Amino acid sequence: MITRKELIKKYTHFFESKEHKIIPSASLIPENDPTVLFTTAGMHPLVPFLLGQKHPLGKRLTNVQKCIRTGDIEEVGDNVHHTFFEMLGNWSLGDYFKEEAIKYSFEFLTKELKIPLERFAVTVFEGNKDCKKDKESYELWKELGISEERIAFLPKENNWWGPAGSTGPCGPDTEMFYWIDNKNPAPKKFEPEDKRWVEIWNDVLMGYVKNKEGKYIEAEQKNIDTGMGVERTVSVLNGLEDNYLADMWKPIIEKIEQLSKKKYSENKKEMRIIADHIKAAVFILGDKVVPGNTEQGYVLRRLIRRAIRILKKIEVKEKNSVSKIGEEVISIYSDYEELKLNKKKILEELDKEQEKFEKTLDKGIKELEKIILKEKNIDGKNAFLLYQSYGFPIEIIKELAEEKGVKVKEKDFLEELNLHQELSRTASAGKFKAGLADDSIATTKLHTTTHLLLKSLKIVLKDEKIEQRGSNITPERLRFDFAFARKLKEEEIKAIEDLVNAQIQSSCEVIREEMSPEKAKQKGACGIFDKKYGEIVSVYSVGNFSKEICSGPHVKNTCELGKFKIQKEEASSSGVRRIKAILE
Repeated sequence: MITRKELIKKYTHFFESKEHKIIPSASLIPENDPTVLFTTAGMHPLVPFLLGQKHPLGKRLTNVQKCIRTGDIEEVGDNVHHTFFEMLGNWSLGDYFKEEAIKYSFEFLTKELKIPLERFAVTVFEGNKDCKKDKESYELWKELGISEERIAFLPKENNWWGPAGSTGPCGPDTEMFYWIDNKNPAPKKFEPEDKRWVEIWNDVLMGYVKNKEGKYIEAEQKNIDTGMGVERTVSVLNGLEDNYLADMWKPIIEKIEQLSKKKYSENKKEMRIIADHIKAAVFILGDKVVPGNTEQGYVLRRLIRRAIRILKKIEVKEKNSVSKIGEEVISIYSDYEELKLNKKKILEELDKEQEKFEKTLDKGIKELEKIILKEKNIDGKNAFLLYQSYGFPIEIIKELAEEKGVKVKEKDFLEELNLHQELSRTASAGKFKAGLADDSIATTKLHTTTHLLLKSLKIVLKDEKIEQRGSNITPERLRFDFAFARKLKEEEIKAIEDLVNAQIQSSCEVIREEMSPEKAKQKGACGIFDKKYGEIVSVYSVGNFSKEICSGPHVKNTCELGKFKIQKEEASSSGVRRIKAILE
């Protein structure tokens, strides 16, 4: 049996032996990408470096990255789908390419994990009008001993990655598969449609760039981006057909069995959803998001409340059951410092959300049943009533309605909702489009401005402990969230504006330096000094005013910025304020 921690250790140590630097997992909240709510893959935090920016630790990197994907929330309940998961990855930023990437993958799988060739198969890109057939990868796999019958050429929809946005780095990929059937030997010829072949690793051979005209051109910097899901690989290697029996799930399932006094074997779907949603919620809370009605906070609330509803469905009556399950998550993932450091706050937030929702849950369900009896469906106004008065996310309303065999007019609900408050439509629909960070001149200027804004907030509000809690930057405006307990006064907003503009008018030079996190701290750089940083970090200094650990992008001098104007200051969530601002 191989455990989660053993797999991670084997993987990162293997690539460390191949001159890769181990980098820490980035936050689940993307720092420089306004197009997504969560970090969805290991490559996500590395986008600036895939685009050519120099990484402080060099051209060869490896890590395990915590990820959240919300597109499959409705699929959770089967044996393989998860909202939170860990992705192992290794990257070459303009260093090695296809040959080394494929050979490293093969060596790790067959030598370190001892996967026999009779259970091994691969796919490669068959080519199209834009890009040629990947014969090079095909020949490399053959040289390594993979028979022709075990190599399948597949089209772009199967064996091509990206770009994540409309333009950017992309390329063919080659995927590795494992035969999971322990009763029957793998057939001589690899048929990718056979579900007994399970993908366990994907090497993206990022050799192209899609330009604004929609053409695929050969990239100047060719990258390797790989991904191996921890949960799936551990399950496959241990011969488990159910991911939820692996070591990163089993204690959570056992806690739910204990609380419900029911068996997992008889309540699989319900217990999987509860385990999945509470695990994802714990990790989101660990990155200091709190339940709310917009964006990450909305997704968090939706996950917790759906778990609570299903706990009720399987007759869990114990108070604080969510936080008790949450404790198991923190115990399993003891290697994540942020969970240990924020444990008290995480469990408190789970308790608060459970208490809040349970007060209205029964009444809300009764109200929904009344509406169905009277109207035979749930229109926009009634769906909004359930949302506003009883705290039911639209997804729970739809789920309850489906159980009763009726439909919800979701479009009318969204229209009703938008009359009352601003809510990210993508958050309510659970559809988050991944994309590369916009690196336009306008966005770069606003990104540099956030450094001036954070420092100005600390000075004007006389609180050096103020932390950034998220940002969303488009070419038109910046949105900046920060930890602060009260509404800002008019005179404070004016003083912050004036201080930022004074630095702009002073033509401060923006300088990037590389140093250890310890040295950055000694020099007074702004950052949260936990284990999220690697051995070397980039520190950006704006004149003598601001010094911050950051991965860019930035202007060279503040004189490039224009005039700073705060358009709005408001609450984002409990204990978090939000500033929206522009450069005129």
